[in-house]
Amino acid sequence: MKELEHRFLTYKKSRISWYCFGSGVQPVICFHGYGEKGSYFSFLEKYSGEKFCFIAVDLPFHGETEWNEALDFKWEDLRDIISEITKDKNQISNTKLTLLGFSLGGRIALSLYQAIPNKIDKVVLLAPDGLKVNFWYWFSTQTLTGNKIFYATMKNPGWFFSFLKFMNKTGMVNASVLKFVKYYIDNAEVRHELYNRWITLRRLRPDLAKIKSLIKINKTPFRLIYGKHDRIILSKRGEQFQKGIDNYCAVAVIESGHQVLHEKHAAEIIDRLTS
Repeated sequence: MKELEHRFLTYKKSRISWYCFGSGVQPVICFHGYGEKGSYFSFLEKYSGEKFCFIAVDLPFHGETEWNEALDFKWEDLRDIISEITKDKNQISNTKLTLLGFSLGGRIALSLYQAIPNKIDKVVLLAPDGLKVNFWYWFSTQTLTGNKIFYATMKNPGWFFSFLKFMNKTGMVNASVLKFVKYYIDNAEVRHELYNRWITLRRLRPDLAKIKSLIKINKTPFRLIYGKHDRIILSKRGEQFQKGIDNYCAVAVIESGHQVLHEKHAAEIIDRLTS
């Protein structure tokens, strides 16, 4: 098994951390979940034979990437970073890419597909964000009023958590979501990271109607995997997305919670990459 290769790309004023593993020639570009890093995909190598070369990037304000372009990351940045990394790997520079995205990384993968659909061979999404517009994320990152409230809340989150507990008691927010949010607002440093990450990635907003049109034009296979017990991102979002593109898009629900990107699910992930 090839040793995990960790490299850095100088991009504008920033330093992008990325990993490469696998001895194959089919490039799989991997995008991790919130608060994670590219190396979380490394377990896939020992289950994939000699078919794939995995490239996993640390997103801005994640892992060891040092993002110094203010709180702003555009789809053009994403496209150019991936282009530079694949140029660096000469043996795959002219090969169509497979995209693999988990959770937040699903939204990133969708955005890259929308930008360069003719260069993408297949898209595999694991419990992906991006298939439904979250009102609170939209309000917090896309509106001036929402951003001001979001910033103030990250400084003093007490009122927001009280509001969520009330929503939980009335059944409007489930316990999993309450626990998930509590983890991210209890600690000042974690709140600071949350603000930076949400605001920086705010421009990556997949246009689902356009993406579905591009899937049909380019005949791009999409494979979606959801956890049966996931209470954060539900499989019904994938089933709704699948409508109208059934010939190209398949949805699977496996015995998992939200953490579909796990070694115990390696067989299911590799199966979708190869099928």
